[in-house]
Amino acid sequence: MQVRLIAIGQKMPAWVEEAYRDYSKRIKGDMRVELVALPMAKRSKNTSEEKMKAQEGKTLLNEIKPKDFVVALDVKGKAISTEALATQLTDWQQQGRSVAFFIGGPDGLSQEVINAADVKLSLSALTLPHPLVRVLVIEQLYRAWSINHGHPYHR
Repeated sequence: MQVRLIAIGQKMPAWVEEAYRDYSKRIKGDMRVELVALPMAKRSKNTSEEKMKAQEGKTLLNEIKPKDFVVALDVKGKAISTEALATQLTDWQQQGRSVAFFIGGPDGLSQEVINAADVKLSLSALTLPHPLVRVLVIEQLYRAWSINHGHPYHR
């Protein structure tokens, strides 16, 4: 199964890169995870937040592949447990689907991206910094993978 984290932001702090790398290398076998880091829209005083989100949204939407099941990570999305994520990953795999998780930039995802998603999920009711979201998502993917493989990581 192919899982892609399609995220706005290319230059992340070293701790983000290190944590992402650590969890992603733990996932082996039937699940391959790829990070697609896309550039943020240029920020300026005269550019509205909506315009920047729309620009980033177009960049994100250009990454969708025909067999992708698109997951938008949004604070207003549905909260699910790790166990439910593990079950969902198994379902997507059995359907032969690839999964694309969209992670917005500092301003979040555009409405166009949210509307294009097959499902909207929330990691928390809290507003999280977009670099931290990468780490949380890859850790949860590893934890879900661990559940599906009977690995003791998830206790």
